[in-house]
Amino acid sequence: MNDARQNPLLPLELKSVALTIGGRPLLSGLNLKVTTPGVTTILGHNGAGKSLLLRLLHGLGTADTGTITWGRQSVAATAVKARQAMVFQQPILLRRSVAANLDYVLQLPHARPILSRKQLLNLASLSAVASQPARTLSGGEQQRLAFVRALATGPDIMFLDEPTANLDPDATQWIEDLIKNARAKSIKIFLVTHDIGQARRLSQDVIFLNKGRIEEHTDAASFFHRPKSAYSQQFVNGVLPASPQSAQ
Repeated sequence: MNDARQNPLLPLELKSVALTIGGRPLLSGLNLKVTTPGVTTILGHNGAGKSLLLRLLHGLGTADTGTITWGRQSVAATAVKARQAMVFQQPILLRRSVAANLDYVLQLPHARPILSRKQLLNLASLSAVASQPARTLSGGEQQRLAFVRALATGPDIMFLDEPTANLDPDATQWIEDLIKNARAKSIKIFLVTHDIGQARRLSQDVIFLNKGRIEEHTDAASFFHRPKSAYSQQFVNGVLPASPQSAQ
């Protein structure tokens, strides 16, 4: 892996970040500093706040209190948003061909392409379907297109929200290979996943959320072999959280 290029958007820092929606606190007292390259994986049970945190890091929403900075710049700064890209669980594709989806992004004013359209199509093994309407692709092909379209902007940061949740093992392997390729280009990646095996394979460090709070942030080897908190230990060991009924 080549992480020689210093990422201009690191460090990421959160100070006392909190968010309440409908009177319900969803994120509380988040303090975090991420300086490492590679893949930072955000783990936690359903409802822990993983996707919500990812969106706040990308500026898709605003915290009630606290600050989020990238390379000491506000998360809301135009220069910050222009150097980030996101891939959602459900691919969001334009009503045009595979190639035209890439062309649209490559021509954006803030794009800093590191690969040509041909290279992106080859990377995702989509050259043979370049002229096909993007929305007629298989689920795995659509997600590969969504990934390389995000890559086409030349981002410093990529956010991946459950990118393989609906994919079979072969399609999942494709996306994991694309993640490794992006990581090798010194792109910092924040990955939300429920697949603990995937987290083990890809992560450099792990943020573990529990009920809207950061329970643990440590390097991946330490998290998976020596989790510190009881909640982290239960998660790594596959223990399901207690249901409200069982707690009565």
